[in-house]
Amino acid sequence: MELTTVADDLAVLHDGVDVQRHEGLEPDTVHELGGHVLRTLPRPDGELLCRFATVNDVHFGEVEAGIIEGMELGPTFSVAEGAEPYPELMNRAAIADIEAAGIDVVVVKGDLTSRGTEEEHERFLDFYGTAFGDGLHYVRGNHESYHGLQVGPPTPFAVELPGVVLAVIDTSLEGRPNGGVDGDTLAWLRDTATDADGPVLVLGHHHCWSPESPSRPDDYFGINPDDSERLVEVVAAHPNLRGYLAGHTHRNRVRRFGATRDVPFVEVAAVKEFPGMWAEYKVYEGGILQVAHRSSDPDALAWGDRTRAMYGGMFEGYAFGELEDRCFAIATS
Repeated sequence: MELTTVADDLAVLHDGVDVQRHEGLEPDTVHELGGHVLRTLPRPDGELLCRFATVNDVHFGEVEAGIIEGMELGPTFSVAEGAEPYPELMNRAAIADIEAAGIDVVVVKGDLTSRGTEEEHERFLDFYGTAFGDGLHYVRGNHESYHGLQVGPPTPFAVELPGVVLAVIDTSLEGRPNGGVDGDTLAWLRDTATDADGPVLVLGHHHCWSPESPSRPDDYFGINPDDSERLVEVVAAHPNLRGYLAGHTHRNRVRRFGATRDVPFVEVAAVKEFPGMWAEYKVYEGGILQVAHRSSDPDALAWGDRTRAMYGGMFEGYAFGELEDRCFAIATS
């Protein structure tokens, strides 16, 4: 069994399409389950104030998984003619999981579409807008901006929830796959942090370049180094900015930088392929838990297991990450 998820009261293991779901566990306690010894996450102090979910890289309209422009690494995967398109299968499964969990606020962190068409955007809304209504919030990714698709509410914008403010920014650049953060957005973020009474989480599509990296590529795949440095400086200057949540890389990863201490800079894997994940955030008075879930629909699990083999078999380890990249606590003070 593969240990997928550990929360304060939950552990989930997978073996192909077989799922072991252990609920009602004691927090911060060692358990032996499915051949794994694990410790549940400590439960933050105080009352549970709210829960919300994020997804990213949903790619409505995509027909072949495993393609990187300019590379012929393979293998690639598609579904049989007449079968349900795999982005619709995987997003349908994620939506069903989120609804079953009783979460009604969802933020989609970019790459709504494959080719940046209005038809693909409408299909995205057919799924997520129908399911979550006013509880849906979303922002563009590079698959939209690369093709000049302008969709979603004006950015940046804030979503105020009990116990947390979600500061949603557009990191996409017109006609380019990589990202940036302009001065107006950074000024807005400073003002948002100053005005907030409690913790603020920042959400965008692209991940940050590490200011501790020995290299500084002009064509960095995420937020360019100059803008990444400025974003990290804003986070460092405002202690209530408690996390930056991104997608784009199709992997689960958490990094922390010296300048920002214990603040996590998070990447969450894509919905549309292995591991087929969405992230739950449990906001307590004394802290926040990120709990990443793999959609457990049998057809979604089967597609996910097929796509483990992408990029010469290297994708599985890259995308899944370590348990601490998927499930962890975010301090709020």
